[in-house]
Amino acid sequence: MTWPLASLLLVGAVLAVGFAWYERSRPPARVVALVAAMAALAALGRIAFAPLPNVKPTTDIVLISGAALGGAPGFAVGALAALASNVFFGQGPWTPFQMLAWGAVGVGGGLLGRLAGARLGRLSLATAGAVAGFGYGAIMNLSTLLTYTDASSGSFAGITAAAFPFDVAHATGNVLFALAFGPAILRMLRRFRARFEVTWRPVAAGTTLALALLALAAAPALAASPTGYLARAQNADGGWGAAPGQGSSQLFTGWAGLGLAAAGRNPLDVRRGGHSAIDYVRAHAGQLNDTGELERTIVLLGAAGVSPRRFAGRDLVAQLRRRERSDGSFAGGVVLSAFAELAYRAGGMSASASAVRRTRAWVVSQQNRDGGFNTFGRGGQSGVDDTAVAIEGLVAAGARSSRTVTRAVAFLRREQNADGGFPLTPGDGSNAQSTAYAVQALVAAGRNPDTVRRSGSRSPLGFLRSLIAPDGSVRYSRTSGQTPVWVTGQALAALQRRPLPIAAVPRAGRRASTAAAAAAAAKSARRSSGAASTSSEPVSLAVLALAHESGRVMAVLMTALT
Repeated sequence: MTWPLASLLLVGAVLAVGFAWYERSRPPARVVALVAAMAALAALGRIAFAPLPNVKPTTDIVLISGAALGGAPGFAVGALAALASNVFFGQGPWTPFQMLAWGAVGVGGGLLGRLAGARLGRLSLATAGAVAGFGYGAIMNLSTLLTYTDASSGSFAGITAAAFPFDVAHATGNVLFALAFGPAILRMLRRFRARFEVTWRPVAAGTTLALALLALAAAPALAASPTGYLARAQNADGGWGAAPGQGSSQLFTGWAGLGLAAAGRNPLDVRRGGHSAIDYVRAHAGQLNDTGELERTIVLLGAAGVSPRRFAGRDLVAQLRRRERSDGSFAGGVVLSAFAELAYRAGGMSASASAVRRTRAWVVSQQNRDGGFNTFGRGGQSGVDDTAVAIEGLVAAGARSSRTVTRAVAFLRREQNADGGFPLTPGDGSNAQSTAYAVQALVAAGRNPDTVRRSGSRSPLGFLRSLIAPDGSVRYSRTSGQTPVWVTGQALAALQRRPLPIAAVPRAGRRASTAAAAAAAAKSARRSSGAASTSSEPVSLAVLALAHESGRVMAVLMTALT
């Protein structure tokens, strides 16, 4: 039996234990409906407060449900709320741990209700909410430790420190929500329970421990983030191919290294078989013959903090400069010229350097009347990729506040599709790489991609998150999974909101580097699952069904209790 299969079975066992416990209590139909209603309320509360990172009423709703109805129903409310809301935010390796964490909050609420009884008031709920917030964070931090690091105490300290601001925000929000509506919801649920004579068994202390141990044992096999996917896809020579198991090349190694650098991992620290990404590039430096290869490699070396002027016995920046035409362009192409600006800056040139200014002036002169750019120059059809790269290059060259960049950004916004993504050329379907280019350009230009929504669409970051596959790779589109390493590398940089060029990522020792990567992964997971942008598109049928049940049951409650 493979470890991933064993892990899935363990996670299934965790859920089976919790829900079997709930089912053994034989809840009547009205209480089953109430549990569904509270789970829907908790899930929809999380979605409604999505713009506020980690400030959600979900934890309080689950805690109060457990306090009023008992530990088993509280567990069900918490686990279902996590599962249902992640249909909106995106399912991933974090889902079972969130189900466990919020389920444990429900169990804790059941214990609290049994111990405090009728004395459970506003301040007690607020205090319990704060504790639950930090407890939830501790479970998520521990899962990150076991999933992404060597499970050392030093790594856990780094993860906890990185996550502490998020945990404080979570606990603070819980206190405020509990003070605002905690007692009212508690009274309503208790009246419902008394009216229908519901009796719940208290939870056994060993059950929660068993759930936690089963879930945490499965953690190492659930590292299915884009960062984890790229780390697993690295070949023994230090490089990457188009897909895991395929031969390495400079193209795919460059983009994978840049994606990981955007996620906080220095390419020198990303190793397989004793070889780093930079080791591979150095060993195959003879392949760096065309302009695009030189430019991308210089940008990669800049992210690694390695001088491109003394690399494998070559001065890559000088070699690039020799390819510049007298008009400042590179091969007369907008994309090559814009990437040259990125490479110049990554190679240590200032924005005021003559070479940078000359190339910038040429790129500006190639803008089309619609504000976009075409890789072959002015007059060709404007494209999203070409325009986005031009923006990144111009911003790096010091033209962020220029009218050229403003018009180019306006072009990008007009070309966003209804699904939130961007096409290669206007009118085409959305794809991950064009969307990633657009996100990086928007961030470089000082725009918040979360606010870029055409006709009520979701954000481009939401579109990218929707393409993350179960193995952590990012699909090219809904119908294609081509060149997953390349696509994932570009998408990861966009998901991290890191435009090119990427400043040198700090080096670290082996253990500290792993902890830093885990902290970055924890922040990414929290953004993508807890601080995802809102969307007006329909959520899943599951959430809609729960929402419908929530409204129906709440109406029955109001009628029965008044």
